[in-house]
Amino acid sequence: MKVFENHRREKAHQEILNLLDTHHDGKIPAEEKQKARIIFYGMSWGGSETVTLAKELEGEGIPVLLTVQVDSVAKIRQNDEVIPANVAEAANFYQTDGLLHGRAEIRAEKGAGTQILGNFHYEYKTKSPSCDGYPWYDRLFTKYHTKIECDPVVWNRVETLIRARLQPAEEKAAKKASESQH
Repeated sequence: MKVFENHRREKAHQEILNLLDTHHDGKIPAEEKQKARIIFYGMSWGGSETVTLAKELEGEGIPVLLTVQVDSVAKIRQNDEVIPANVAEAANFYQTDGLLHGRAEIRAEKGAGTQILGNFHYEYKTKSPSCDGYPWYDRLFTKYHTKIECDPVVWNRVETLIRARLQPAEEKAAKKASESQH
């Protein structure tokens, strides 16, 4: 697993291509592309970048298992609403309070086989997860946007979604290792 900041999309894209290029010859065969197990998640502008990066990979014929957007805020010239056809599943977690709030709905690209797992709304006017480690100005000016980022309930759901998609590969590896010991 690798983590990239929202302004490092090109670096993330190159890293993905390098990992898929198992022969290190600058070419990724279609069969290798189909074996890819790529999952993206992002918060705020990072949510917008997940969709943009998935769209770039679509142009290269590379599938994405899952995209997860948490209070996604579209960057200029980006569309974080339409999930490209190469994405198998997508989930959106958002809040609508305050000045800065995320996209309330994502949808699959027309004719895509993408399954939208849900647009999950959270409300923080009556619920207050601890955001003690955040600067005072975030807690004041982007209060609710910061609260969804601090909410362990949201991140537990995100983690559950991700682990569920990784589990089949992990189970296969464990089974193969078990079989080789006998």
